[in-house]
Amino acid sequence: MAGRIATIVKGYPRLSETFIAQEIAGLEDRGVAQFIVSLRQPAEKRVHPVHRRIAAEILYLPEYLKDDPARVRAGRAFAERQPGYQVARAMFEADLKRDPTANRHRRFGQACVLAHELPDDINWLHTHYLHTPASVTRYAATIRGIGWSFSAHAKDIWTSQTWELTEKLGSAAFGVTCTQVNLDYLQSLAPEPGRVELVYHGLDLSGIEPPEREARGERPFRIVSVGRTVEKKGFGDLIRALARLKDRDWTFDHVGGGAMTARLQQQADKAGIGDRITWHGSREREHVFGLLARSDLFVLPSRIARSGDRDGLPNVLMEAQAHRLPVVSTKVSAIPELVEDERTGLLVEPRDPRALGAAMARLMDDPDLAAQLATAGERRVRGRFSPKPGIDRVAALLKATPARNAA
Repeated sequence: MAGRIATIVKGYPRLSETFIAQEIAGLEDRGVAQFIVSLRQPAEKRVHPVHRRIAAEILYLPEYLKDDPARVRAGRAFAERQPGYQVARAMFEADLKRDPTANRHRRFGQACVLAHELPDDINWLHTHYLHTPASVTRYAATIRGIGWSFSAHAKDIWTSQTWELTEKLGSAAFGVTCTQVNLDYLQSLAPEPGRVELVYHGLDLSGIEPPEREARGERPFRIVSVGRTVEKKGFGDLIRALARLKDRDWTFDHVGGGAMTARLQQQADKAGIGDRITWHGSREREHVFGLLARSDLFVLPSRIARSGDRDGLPNVLMEAQAHRLPVVSTKVSAIPELVEDERTGLLVEPRDPRALGAAMARLMDDPDLAAQLATAGERRVRGRFSPKPGIDRVAALLKATPARNAA
C-alpha cells in the first residue's frame, strides 16, 4: 500500500487559503492520503466547509524555536544522526550567508523537528508556497533522503530572491503553479523548465447558483469587494475612486480583515464617504455569498506592492462571476487570464483611481452592458476554471513519484 504524502503549509486552516484546502480534500477523494504539516498555529476561529471534509492528521511545528526547546533539541539530535544531515546543513549554511536572518535559523530548526516527527509511512513531501514552507521542506527532505515537490502561488514567487528560487526549482522533483504569468517566470529560472507545469487551481462552484437580482429601482447602487486590507489589494485606490463618485447614489460593502482597515476608514471619512461604507471584517463564506447575491458590482483594485507581492488568480473574482455579478478589476498578474477586458468584465491599469471610478460609473449607467459582462463572466469561469482538471493532474503527479511506486 502506498504511503502518505506530507503536505506542508504555512498555516492551517486559513479562510484566505481555501484553494489549498480544496486541493487537499480533492486529493483525498482521489486516493492520495496526506499528513498536514503547518508551520504556524491556527489564527482564525472560523473554518470553511471544505476544511471539515478533510480527514488528514495535522502536525503543528514550533512556530518559534523558543516555543518548544525540547522538541527542537530532539529534532536536531535526530537530524544529526541521519545520512542526509551534512548535505542539508551545507544547504542551510550557504543560504544563511545570503540571508543572515533569524527566520533562516527558524526554517532549519523547524526542518529538523519535521524530519524527526514524520510518521514512518511518509515517503514524499509536497509543499504549498516556494518561500518559507519550501525552505523547511527542502531541508527536511534532504535530511530524510526523500523527494519533494511544490505548488507555487503568488507572494511566495514574487517576493523571493531569484537565487533561492533557482536552487529550489533545481532541488524539487516537480512543481506546479496556478497562472501562466507565474509559469513563464519560474521556467525562466528553472534549471529544467519542464519540471514546472501550469495547473489552474480553479474553484468548486457547484454549490453557487446565480440569484434572481431585484430591480434597482430607487435604491442605491450596491458595490462590494472582498480581500484583506493589505497593500497589494489596492483598497486605497478604491476609496479614492469612490470619492470621485460621491455625487452618485451608491453603497460599498467590504469583507476582510487586515492591518490597513483603520487607515482606510479614516481615508473614507476624510473623503466624506465613510457613512456609505460598511466594513464587515473577516466573515464566513455564507455571509460573503449573501453580499454577492445582493450586490450590483464587484470591484477588486489589485496592484503590485512595493515588496513585489501581488495577487495570483483571486478566488473572490471567480466567486463574484459565478454569482453572475459584473466585475471591475486591474491588469495585474494573472487577472487578465480570468477577466477578459470588455468581454467578461472591465479591467483598468493598477494605481489609477480615475480609470477605476470611470469603469464603475460606466456600469452604473449601462445596466445592459453590466448584465452582458456578468453573463459572459459566469459562463467563462464555470467552463474554464473548474478545479477538477487541476486536482486530477496534481494527483497523477503525486501518484507517479518513485517513492509511491516503490511503496
